[in-house]
Amino acid sequence: MIDKEIKCPVCGKETVWEGNPFRPFCSERCSLIDLGKWADERYSVKVEEGKEEGEEKDGE
Repeated sequence: MIDKEIKCPVCGKETVWEGNPFRPFCSERCSLIDLGKWADERYSVKVEEGKEEGEEKDGE
C-alpha cells in the first residue's frame, strides 16, 4: 500500500497521511505553530452579525 503524501499547511514539507499523529501537519512543531496563530487571532471564522446561536428572529 502506498501512503498518501500531503503538504504540511504550515511549512509545505511533504509528509505521509497514514500513521502521522500530527496530520495534516508534518510535526508537532508545525501543529503548535498553527495553534498559536489561532490563539493570536491571526485566523478567524466569519460570523453573520445580528443573530447569536440559539436566538430566534422576531415572529418565529
